[in-house]
Order: sequence, then C-alpha cells, then structure tokens
Amino acid sequence: MKNKNLNICLVGFGNAGREFCKMLINKNEEIRKYTGCDIKITAIAGRRKGNLLDLKGIDLEKALNEVDEFGKFNSKNQGFVALETIELITKSKADVLIELSTLSIADGQPAISHIETAFENNIHVITANKGPIAWAYKRLNSIAKDKNLLFLYETTVMDGTPIFNLAKYTLPGCRVKGFKGILNSTTNFILEEMEEGKSYEAAIKEAQRRGFAEADPSLDVEGWDAAAKTAALANVLMDGDLTPMSVSRQGVSRITAKDIEAAKREDKKIKLLCEAYIEEGEVIGRVHPAFVSTKDIFSNIDATSSILCIITDLMGEISIVEKNPEIEQTAYGVYSDLLTLIKELPTL
Repeated sequence: MKNKNLNICLVGFGNAGREFCKMLINKNEEIRKYTGCDIKITAIAGRRKGNLLDLKGIDLEKALNEVDEFGKFNSKNQGFVALETIELITKSKADVLIELSTLSIADGQPAISHIETAFENNIHVITANKGPIAWAYKRLNSIAKDKNLLFLYETTVMDGTPIFNLAKYTLPGCRVKGFKGILNSTTNFILEEMEEGKSYEAAIKEAQRRGFAEADPSLDVEGWDAAAKTAALANVLMDGDLTPMSVSRQGVSRITAKDIEAAKREDKKIKLLCEAYIEEGEVIGRVHPAFVSTKDIFSNIDATSSILCIITDLMGEISIVEKNPEIEQTAYGVYSDLLTLIKELPTL
C-alpha cells in the first residue's frame, strides 16, 4: 500500500459527510505519514446538493464552502455532473464507497443498491447507514467475502464507539448470547425531560429545538430507529436474520406523566431498551420501554448518551457507554473504518 492512491466515492453530503471531509482535510498528512496512502475523493453524491465527479480529486474545501454559502454545489463547478447515484459510483474509479445516505426504515434502499453496485465494480464499502445491515447484512457480507472485498459498518450503531470492532478483534473465542442497550438518544432525552416535569409534547418540542429530533419524530418515538439498530446488532453479533419489521417494537409515544411518577415511586426510571436473545435456537429482537432501577447503570444514561451491554459465554457481560456524542463522533466512526480498511488491504 506504500504511496498508493486510494480513491473514494462518497454518497451522502449531510452533516456527517461534511464533518468526515473536514476530518480528512485535517488528517491528510497524518494519514499519508502513517499509512503511505494519498486519499482522494473522486465523486460526491449530494442528493439535494448535486453531484461532483473529478477523477483527479475533488477540492473538498471548495465543495464545503459552496454548500456553506449556497446550500448546494455550484453548477459552474468544473466537477458538477448530472448523473444518477448508481452511474456516479460506476464512473468514480473508486477503491472505496462510503455510503452515508439517509436511512429508509421500510427496505434499506437505495443504500443497499449503492453497496451492490460497488461490489459489482470491485469496490470496498464503508457504510454508516444502518439500513443495509438491518435488512440485507448476510447477503451483502457474503458477496463481499466471495469477491474478497472489505465491508465495514462500525458507525451504524453508537457512532464511532467500537461495538463491532470490540467483538471482532478483542473477544476471540467468545460467543455473543445476547445484548441490551439504550440506543436511541432522542427518546432517552424525551424521557429525561418528562422526568423533570415536562409533558410529552413539550419534551418533543425541546428535542426538536436542540436538533435531537426531526420535524417528524415518529422514526424515533415509535421505536423504528431502535428496531433497526437492534436488527443490525443481532445480525452481525449473533448471526441473526432479523429486519426492523421482525423486531418486536413498542416506542415511547404512549408513555404518560402517570407512568413516569409510577416509576419514581418504585425508585426507578423508564428507559427505551433494545434487546436480543436466543430462544429455542432463534435470535429474537425486542424494543420496549421498561422500568429500570436507579441502582442500575442504565438509569444513569442521560440526555443523548447511549449504552450497550453485550452478554457473552466466556466474558459474561461487557458494557460500553458513549457520552453525549456530537457529529464529530459519527464522522470519526467512518474515519476509523477507513483506517481499518487501509490496514487490512495488504492482507487481501
């Protein structure tokens, strides 16, 4: 890999995509020094922002400035192209596809098609989109293995926190028997606001004001985001075959002030839990609100923090906490996967 050019096709130029590009700019010399790689982004698919293609390498600072100033790429930009995303991937001459498109909870598309196209063109894949892992992990992973391609997805759950890497690289010989986590920051924040006396509606508005919740918060409050994360974790860590639709799901939209007070009387808090376990040889996924004792570490997961407890056969329970992440932590997850990919490429 020494002195090798590594070309990237970036699909998605939202907050995480732009933060990742800033990280690449700031870490460019460090990457070159320690990996021997010159990183170039040759294509960007920005959905509403437009698409860029430049096989010599896109000027990232210029692209970032255009979006900051105009909200989209300048159509007079030399690399501006009117191509569909699939065509852009095939023409990018990329070594790596980084897939950061928006989650589609219903079917994982179009991210799955983007990844399939990359594999068809012998392109390695890094994704932060949990849809493909929740909907088509086994099939996509099988394709990658058959074609000797790398398929990395650390950012799909808990941003840059090393969940999948923890199990893969640091627990050799351990079998994951189940897990339990608090994995949706929006609902965690809403429940915490309700504990402080705010109504459910007021808590949602505050989450929206702070940018934790979308204008339509149903993906979070109805438990769909948590179900997708549960499916993704179960599929990778437990060899499950789940989808968000097969995960038993109950969100927080029916939680009332009376429920919050009932929990307090028992010295407990209500948390939205994501769980998976094996029952009669089958991997089962569940998302549900539950009373949690204030003596339990889960009760101390506040605001937008997350926790995952992995249950293993040889190491017992291992918990990892992510404390109030910002967009930089999401970008770091992608960056860490990129460094892992560079490190593993010589072994292929």
